[in-house]
Amino acid sequence: MEQKFFLYARKSTDVEDKQVRSIEDQITELRAFAKLEKLEIIEELIEKQSAKIPGRPIFNTMIARIEQGEANGILSWNPDRLARNSVDGGKIIYLVDCGHLSFLKFPTFWFENTSQGKFMLNIAFGQSKYYIDSLSENTKRGLRQKVRRGEYPSLAPIGYINDSRTKTVVIDRKKSKIIKSAFELYAQNNSRLEDIANFLAQHSIVSRNGKYLTRDRISFILSNPFYVGFFKYAGEIHEGKHQPVVSKKIFDQVQEVLKQRSRPQDRKNSLPKAFGGLLRCSCGMGITAEIQKGHTYYRCSRKSKTINCTEPYIRQEKLDKQISKLLQKFSLKKDWAEKLLEMLKKDKSETAQSFTAFVQETNDRISTIKTKLQRLLDGYLEQDIERETYRNEKAKLMSEKKTLEEKTMNLEQKRTGWVEPMENWIKEAANLPQIARESNLFAKKVAAKEIFGSNLILSAREARATPQKQWRFLQIAEQKTATISESLILVGGEGFEPP
Repeated sequence: MEQKFFLYARKSTDVEDKQVRSIEDQITELRAFAKLEKLEIIEELIEKQSAKIPGRPIFNTMIARIEQGEANGILSWNPDRLARNSVDGGKIIYLVDCGHLSFLKFPTFWFENTSQGKFMLNIAFGQSKYYIDSLSENTKRGLRQKVRRGEYPSLAPIGYINDSRTKTVVIDRKKSKIIKSAFELYAQNNSRLEDIANFLAQHSIVSRNGKYLTRDRISFILSNPFYVGFFKYAGEIHEGKHQPVVSKKIFDQVQEVLKQRSRPQDRKNSLPKAFGGLLRCSCGMGITAEIQKGHTYYRCSRKSKTINCTEPYIRQEKLDKQISKLLQKFSLKKDWAEKLLEMLKKDKSETAQSFTAFVQETNDRISTIKTKLQRLLDGYLEQDIERETYRNEKAKLMSEKKTLEEKTMNLEQKRTGWVEPMENWIKEAANLPQIARESNLFAKKVAAKEIFGSNLILSAREARATPQKQWRFLQIAEQKTATISESLILVGGEGFEPP
């Protein structure tokens, strides 16, 4: 009988270190074997796809061509290259039974077309399926063990990176600060999801194809418990070993804002509001925005039933110039900022001592929660508690435990807790001139909200504002030193650490 063979080589992945035999290695060995055995190869077929489930296109085409009589033999490295599932293995044995496939050659496995040969081939296919099933179970078991250790078994979210050396998730020092700022902005309840997307894009955090992150993606980031020290696996909340990016307090505030804005009545108007929520009308009502003839205008919402407001509209471009002018008045001079940061660094080094005064009641509550978590787990393992009840109660206890731990940590750090806000304020004040010059309306809104709070009034097409205390003091200081070449009145000789 004339023997015609398909040479079939397969590899599940292109990553060379994940399997012993690469495609190139298989082809070289099979060509040498064909030459030694004097086999006629009518075509070489190469497939890079797992054989765990049926549906390999090249394999299926090869089977169809064998049924049509183009060849009556297959040369492959090992039976597991042909099939790792019962369907494809059954096809091979069926073709042998029907006489369409008379020859199977493997450099690593002996086969002849007899009842014993088919029995051994069937065992080889069964071993291949057992291997892939065992591999899956071992992988799942390994992931479960990793989860029990508090290690996230998947791709790290934005703000973290997967450390290939330690096989753990570590914080991305640059991006994590941006993500933290995004949480803090949204927690103020003055920003839309689109604003957060713009904020992240301005700091080079975009999708893999370079586009802005979508609303759904931003919503997912803001609701991901990973950023507060937890992670979800198989529908269950677990406490992670990774470093949190945001505090539990800020995370809870963000969840409340997301919850409020998910209600239908909170989505009545989707018009762009660059300065939405920033100003109030002189009559006391809020300011709303609308588009007319391609331009955005701001006006009184006129929701009062007792006040007939006649304040006129103001165009967004004009309002932008006014807010920029206001911001300029509260900027911190470069030499002032440098001197203040230098003094702050000195004070920080002098007061950076470990403050370890723990509140015993809080520690006792944390210990009690740990005991409850263990009892809850014991009850679940003993099947006294339903899975859904276990998950819900565990999530509640872990959330309470995290809140108490943060309170304790805040007590420990209260001596130096003023340093970071002071440093941020100095940098914000020094950066105001650049914000005022640029065309980023969202950044101006954030800065204006920080300086004026809710004291920004729109009256007769003019934005008027009263700054908050620290910014008012800065304005007074600049006015007093306008004629002095070098400032010597910022602080007393003992620094500016709070008493």
